[in-house]
Amino acid sequence: MFDHRKYKAFEPIRLTDRTWPDNTLTQAPDWCSVDLRDGNQALVNPMSVEQKTRLFDLLVKLGFKEIEVGFPSASKPDFDFVRKLVDEQRIPEDVTIQVLTQAREELIKRTYEAMTGVKKAVIHVYNSTSTVQREQVFGQSREGIKAIAVQGAKWVQQYAQQHPDTEWAFQYSPESFSGTEMDYAIEVCDAVIEQWQPDSGRDIIINLPATVEMSTPNGFADQVEYFCRHLVNRRYVRVSLHTHNDRGCAVAAAELGVLAGADRVEGTLMGNGERTGNMDVITMGMNLYSQGIDPKLDFSNIVEINKVVESCTEIPVGVRHPWAGELVYTAFSGSHQDAIRKSVNYHTEHNQQHWDVAYLPIDPRDIGREYEEVVRINSQSGKGGVALVLERDYAINLPKWLHFPLSRVVQGAAEQSGIEVSSTNIKRLFDEHFIAVPTTWQLDDYDLHTEAHHVNARFYIGEHQFNGEGAGALEALCSALTQAFNCTIEVIQFDQHAISGGTAAQAQASIAVQINGEAYYAVAVAGDTSAATLQAMLTAFSRTGLEVVQAA
Repeated sequence: MFDHRKYKAFEPIRLTDRTWPDNTLTQAPDWCSVDLRDGNQALVNPMSVEQKTRLFDLLVKLGFKEIEVGFPSASKPDFDFVRKLVDEQRIPEDVTIQVLTQAREELIKRTYEAMTGVKKAVIHVYNSTSTVQREQVFGQSREGIKAIAVQGAKWVQQYAQQHPDTEWAFQYSPESFSGTEMDYAIEVCDAVIEQWQPDSGRDIIINLPATVEMSTPNGFADQVEYFCRHLVNRRYVRVSLHTHNDRGCAVAAAELGVLAGADRVEGTLMGNGERTGNMDVITMGMNLYSQGIDPKLDFSNIVEINKVVESCTEIPVGVRHPWAGELVYTAFSGSHQDAIRKSVNYHTEHNQQHWDVAYLPIDPRDIGREYEEVVRINSQSGKGGVALVLERDYAINLPKWLHFPLSRVVQGAAEQSGIEVSSTNIKRLFDEHFIAVPTTWQLDDYDLHTEAHHVNARFYIGEHQFNGEGAGALEALCSALTQAFNCTIEVIQFDQHAISGGTAAQAQASIAVQINGEAYYAVAVAGDTSAATLQAMLTAFSRTGLEVVQAA
């Protein structure tokens, strides 16, 4: 039964003097990828050692300096993978690997066995502290849970002393932090930190997991600020966040948590993780990038990232996934397409210092996307988008008045097929409806004789000759066709421009004419503007269905 009364609202802490809303993100946090541990645990088919190795290499390439590589005491594949990284010396000097363990001695001992010989590493120990876990899962008092945490911290420290050649860092997570009473969470973490001798110079990380996302992001930020304010040895500790996405707000919670005082963020590529997933490092990193902040991670080849992640996790990247999805820079809407086209041109013409283009929060080329992915055409598309495709992919610049007739043709094809119209098909439709001309209507030659601003002209079309006169060549051709076919011709729009330079320069002419009251459109390219203009007129006239042999 769908009954909201089954649930009660999350009770936020009272923090009336919060400061985080006045803060601004100005730099990236320390990042830790948990793709190979948390992300792997959430897969239907956990990654093989080979898949983990490929993903590890990608994470290193992207610039992660801390990577949680597994839970070696929990499974043989994780143990074997850690040994592979160490034995094959696959860990760069500037990268620290991290491994997870529960606060149990046999698991901590096994964890150190997996890490033997590593140069530097983080041992990440955890136990659950929330009210629900204490009462319903472990049946332990607050003191009992605290004792588990402190004992786990002691074992972590003791076994580290058996491997003095390794530079060890310690990390503790009060699992389900967001469901734990704040004063109690601080009490447990203070006890763990004290065991690890905070003033010894060792790197100590306290990780605050929103194991299940329970509140709005601002509520989590209040918890983080309260925690940072009251932790006794805060100055010796890096405060880390590990948000989950049950409410769809993991990125927002992490961003506000950093504003509230956190130094470090754990997450995964594409947000893969248990239930609805982990905090998505790509989304948060690109959010920073789009605000002019160096994310300290390199997402310049998002296509490669997608391929590797999909191959290793066997989960497709959603087409609307923020920043990384196939369609996130694509506009099908006609008004959007027109705005993008105009804005990109303005940006180029005015040599704008900062990117500020309609509907595009970043330049897609920054992350390896091209403009062909920005404007794509279906039945919802408008005239500006179709024109942009021709301009972008084929260097065909059309006058604005021709955009609508062209888009009408393309939209008709889209509505008939019910699917997207490719760039190739747009070009084919353009050629078919505006360029193509029967051989009988091709201009073979012409002679112009000008006297006192008046032109007498002879036109050779196929095997036929037409004579006309007027103020210019186009008017003379219209006169010739009017006489030959006993029709009315009115030029509505006309445009011509050079499309190349040098001795091989060519010209493009576009024309809109009314013949016996009906509108026709055509485009022609020739070696000079006069020839292009005359051919465009003949191409438009050929659409009437009249044949040269029918000339009177």
